[in-house]
Amino acid sequence: MTDNTRWKATVHIRGLAPAVTTATIHDAFIPFGEIVDISLPKNEKPDSTDPHRGFAYVEYEDEEDAKEAIDNMDQSELFGRVIRVSGAKIPKSAKEGLGSKTAVWEQEGWLAENAVSEEDRLAATAPDDAPDDPMQGLEGLDVAGPKPQ
Repeated sequence: MTDNTRWKATVHIRGLAPAVTTATIHDAFIPFGEIVDISLPKNEKPDSTDPHRGFAYVEYEDEEDAKEAIDNMDQSELFGRVIRVSGAKIPKSAKEGLGSKTAVWEQEGWLAENAVSEEDRLAATAPDDAPDDPMQGLEGLDVAGPKPQ
């Protein structure tokens, strides 16, 4: 399964109560399809007492299962809180795009889209048999109007 396909089959759940666990999420979302993975990010702050950050990701085997979960679970109630369920967005790389600290033209993605191959560069240069004077061959074009017969 490609990364793009995986993200299309993943749902993002927001507004989770502190009492929610991965087992709870599994039980609530299994009716919509086979679950591949559940991610419930922990709080990274050392002084935090919350068991998680209030959101989770559920990855399904199939994209259609994810759509079914979104349709059925968005704005539903879980442990006394209304949860919001939406399709997960592909995370942006910190090394690519406008927010990075690397110049755009040095990024791999930009180079892949905008780099000119050596073959194209050679084709863009003037061929060897081109006239030296760009006005050569335009002698009869200084008269306006229809050509006399």
